[in-house]
Amino acid sequence: MGVFLAPSLLSADFSDLASSIKKIEDNKGSIIHIDVMDGQFVPQITYGQPFIKSIRRLTSLPFDVHLMVEKPENMIDSFAASGADWLTFHYESTIHIDRLINQIHSLGKKCGISIIPSTPVSVLSEILHLVDLVLVMSVNPGFGGQSFIPYTLGKVKELAKIRKERNLNFKISVDGGVNEKNFSEIASSGADILVSGSSFFSGKLDTSALSLSTNIQFDSFGGF
Repeated sequence: MGVFLAPSLLSADFSDLASSIKKIEDNKGSIIHIDVMDGQFVPQITYGQPFIKSIRRLTSLPFDVHLMVEKPENMIDSFAASGADWLTFHYESTIHIDRLINQIHSLGKKCGISIIPSTPVSVLSEILHLVDLVLVMSVNPGFGGQSFIPYTLGKVKELAKIRKERNLNFKISVDGGVNEKNFSEIASSGADILVSGSSFFSGKLDTSALSLSTNIQFDSFGGF
């Protein structure tokens, strides 16, 4: 079984981001997950375009910029220009989803769409063939270090089933409470990309140990 590990910079050491990014590269991380929060869609405020632009030169790993913001359509162009490879927005944050997907693709970027725990997979039915990624939030967004919400695993399985039945190609990502204890179960449920913040940067999620104790292989990302 091969999966992509996407460490979340939200839990990195902001006083030494170069070392944090090197840790990602040295420990089988293949995507860097960047949580952008605006203080409106979620309570916290994190970082923006200048931050992403400043770290872009530190690595060649793809950036999945997770926009936890209201009206993401107003920011897409500037985040694309700052160095994002994937732009993932929330279903709950905007009205004209089809238009926004096209806007992201027109900039030469991959498009992801995310749903919070209380949002059902069914709302995505009409646009699953258009997106490159579906991000299942397995915690309520806005804070790092939360516990995984078990029922969200059903969404991963449902998406994997739909993808197979409809012969679609989107990737399934899971974000929130992913740790060394549940990593294997989440991966075996159909997830392609597992986002881990607190567990990864604390050293508890040991990729070498996971590979030895399970049949999980960590894939490198050959492009976006």
